[in-house]
Amino acid sequence: MRIMFIGWVAIGFVAGLSAVASAAGVTLLGTISDSTCGVSHTKIIDQDKHKKMTERECTLACVKYGRKFVFVADGKVYDIANQSFETLVENAGESVRLTGNLSGTTITVSTIGATGRTR
Repeated sequence: MRIMFIGWVAIGFVAGLSAVASAAGVTLLGTISDSTCGVSHTKIIDQDKHKKMTERECTLACVKYGRKFVFVADGKVYDIANQSFETLVENAGESVRLTGNLSGTTITVSTIGATGRTR
């Protein structure tokens, strides 16, 4: 009986460690974009022949009309869990250094800092 109890405790401990490992803290370089455009704003920007939007303007317009902010790093699009994070609007369409907890393809942002590069 005691061995069985210790076995269950060990299984619970391993399961707990797995949950912590899946929500890993990471720092990535990439761009704040929107869920419509993702990696590239070219298609949407090229549709508007009269006014050439910047990537920032495109991102903010898409978010204004109900799309979500996303983070793009190395060609991969990550959903942002905390859409109300205070500096998402400020950094829309910009290259940033983003730190947060990553779980699958969703990141919960803890900090966003400028990289010094503009797009």
